Amino acid sequence: MKSPLCAVAGFILRHWLVTALATSAAMLAVAHAFQTFGGLQPCHLCLQQRLVYWIALGVTLIGLGFSRTPIGTRWSFVFGWLLALVFGTGTAIAVRHAGAEWKWWPAPQSCSGVGAASAADLQRLLSGATFAPPRCDVAPWRFLGLSMAGWNALISLKLTGWSLAFGLRRG
Repeated sequence: MKSPLCAVAGFILRHWLVTALATSAAMLAVAHAFQTFGGLQPCHLCLQQRLVYWIALGVTLIGLGFSRTPIGTRWSFVFGWLLALVFGTGTAIAVRHAGAEWKWWPAPQSCSGVGAASAADLQRLLSGATFAPPRCDVAPWRFLGLSMAGWNALISLKLTGWSLAFGLRRG
């Protein structure tokens, strides 16, 4: 008899593309909620981490469409490898970001803070206000000792592992 943990792992692997799609959408929703409702503006590295999830959404949607074709079920493991590459890239970006926040290494030069400007921001700018863009090397908050970049590194690493496991399965 399978343990409950093995049963859950088997379920996740059988439905990995849907799970990756839902997880990517949830990560983007949480990031945008922190920005919209929490007032936390994303820095340059934050936006790069979001881009990873947008790419993962595209890969999973294509993979799900492809899996509905006659040869798709035999070749769906390729999407596991693609997702492993995407989420692995996300892990690297998140580790780089978290490391800059902990001052383990300097933030990239491009980390001057790039964010979308609202109409109110433009009005304040026209009236002479100045803006300090978000810095990549300062964590706006931490939960259980980890910043959002730190949590994203752990989540991305887990997603990379699941994607590799899915990629190793063949049928």
